[in-house]
Amino acid sequence: MMKRYFLEISYNGTHYAGSQKQHNAITVQEVLNQKLQILLKHEVETVFSSRTDAGVHCKQQFIHVDTPNPIEDYGKFRYALNSLLPADIAINRIFEVDFRAHARFSAIRRTYQYHICPYKNPFSLQSSWQFFPKLCLESMNKASQFLLGEHDFRTFCKVRTHTSHFLCNITNAKWEQNEEEIIFTITSNRFLRGMVRLIVGTLVDVGRNKISVEDFQKIITSRDVKKSSGAAPPQGLFLCLVEYPPQIFERN
Repeated sequence: MMKRYFLEISYNGTHYAGSQKQHNAITVQEVLNQKLQILLKHEVETVFSSRTDAGVHCKQQFIHVDTPNPIEDYGKFRYALNSLLPADIAINRIFEVDFRAHARFSAIRRTYQYHICPYKNPFSLQSSWQFFPKLCLESMNKASQFLLGEHDFRTFCKVRTHTSHFLCNITNAKWEQNEEEIIFTITSNRFLRGMVRLIVGTLVDVGRNKISVEDFQKIITSRDVKKSSGAAPPQGLFLCLVEYPPQIFERN
């Protein structure tokens, strides 16, 4: 009898051409499929909760996998899988779930963070955008309020994408600064391809006074990706949290 498992994973995306399997590049999904096949002893096709671009990192990502071979000991299986995986991909937890549970379609919210380092730091080259011009966080936070709610966000979507609609319901969007970094946190029920990086790139122009707060609102409603400022670099972006209805994990 087939069983479905959710695996909570994290990874450093620096050396991968994104999460989704491709023909001519190494991806997180390809590596995971290969290692899972060794342990489960059959061909495996994983499903990810969210697609991430090349160079983007994940603190929390979920995948689901179906297998006729039950995982009897989660601890031993996790240890064995982590031993096979490269150092930049980690399996954190394993859950048996109902077959109606889907890593992508059952998720109700996702949270991303974007990290900007405002000074030269050789230790954060792969985990932040090192951006030195002065930014006005007050203006950036005012502009971010126009993101809240359900809107058509095709302004912040890569041109070559396959999606049935461009509506996203953003419930949180804010900038904060600590001693080392400027961090943008954004939560939505779904994200379009390249959406967060395009939003960040445009909001940075607000912070530099190249775009006014009012103009940012007009850019959203224009539904024209050419009005955006272009995408921020991938290495500053982290998928941090994927949320599901609690009943998804009732079996555990």
